[in-house]
Amino acid sequence: MEKNINQKHILVSVINDLATDNRVHKVCTTLAEMGFAVTLVGRKLPGSLPLNERPYSTVRMRLVFNKGALFYAEYNLRLFFLLFFSGFDILLSNDLDTLLANFTAARIKNKPLVFDSHEYFTGVPELINRPRTRQAWKKIEKKIIPQLKYAYTVCDSIARLYYEEYGVRFSVVRNVPKRRGESTTPNEEILGVGGKVVLYQGALNIGRGLPQVIEAMQYVNDAALVIAGDGDIASELKALVGKLSLNGKVRFTGRLPMEKVRHLTAQAHLGLSIEEDLGLNYRYALPNKLFDYIQAKVPVLVTNLPEMAKIVNGYQIGLVTDTLEPKKLAGIINSALTDNALRKTWETNLEKASGELTWENEENIIQNIFKGL
Repeated sequence: MEKNINQKHILVSVINDLATDNRVHKVCTTLAEMGFAVTLVGRKLPGSLPLNERPYSTVRMRLVFNKGALFYAEYNLRLFFLLFFSGFDILLSNDLDTLLANFTAARIKNKPLVFDSHEYFTGVPELINRPRTRQAWKKIEKKIIPQLKYAYTVCDSIARLYYEEYGVRFSVVRNVPKRRGESTTPNEEILGVGGKVVLYQGALNIGRGLPQVIEAMQYVNDAALVIAGDGDIASELKALVGKLSLNGKVRFTGRLPMEKVRHLTAQAHLGLSIEEDLGLNYRYALPNKLFDYIQAKVPVLVTNLPEMAKIVNGYQIGLVTDTLEPKKLAGIINSALTDNALRKTWETNLEKASGELTWENEENIIQNIFKGL
């Protein structure tokens, strides 16, 4: 996309491959609609999906390393040199794993830096049993975050954690989707399954309650579980499905483009966001998928973690569970699928929730941050 010489140029960076990051896409679109020239930088993997047409420019770097310390070092070094030799007016760093390169480039070139913390990075489950790695990230966090002037995150609880630890006030921009119309595609056409559909969309990583819900499907009646996404434990989950002879009741779609995920979500009968309490990041999780289910007017089942429970109980749009024990979880899923009185109440309340929890009502926070820069 060509830049007008009078436009301010925002260079946005994220460590993923751009294809399925809804939050970053929404932010970049909002900034482009405000009149900024926006370039989004990420990376390209061998299995990366092609990008659809977007109202901003994209750059995808191919890296030599794709995991471990060398991956993060290579990414930040490559990103720093890209930023250093680029003409930009504002930098937007997404998550702690892009912050060092952005902070250094912004300091050298004396340009404003905005930080979007998608999660409480040093509290992710993957770092719980890796104290040295966690300490390395914590060191970067402690050095840079107290010096930030412009920062926002995904929920009140994480904003409070940062303020208590570093005295920096983060604005809150929740992961709510854009308002959308009704989908008219039959669920068989998209999902390829009969009966009712229980949907999990998102990363297939530890702590997402996925092994437990797969086991629970042994006891769920007249429904199939559709798992849309990919991640570190995908192979283990598929092996578990085979071991339990559940291939007819559990389907994996792999990674899908954002538009296909939206169509799929609209056909579900129950959406799952059943993170386990593995560290502060999951405890205060408020995931994209929860709001995507709500926008599609799909009732939800969530674990009793404070931010998710506050939304579900506040709007009365689904169930909150204190257990992930498979048989008990199956009973809760069966109730959610078959209790017609409850589902009627949820249907009414989802109309209100889906109208209020939208990007159109949230993006003003982004606009207020950037219009003064």
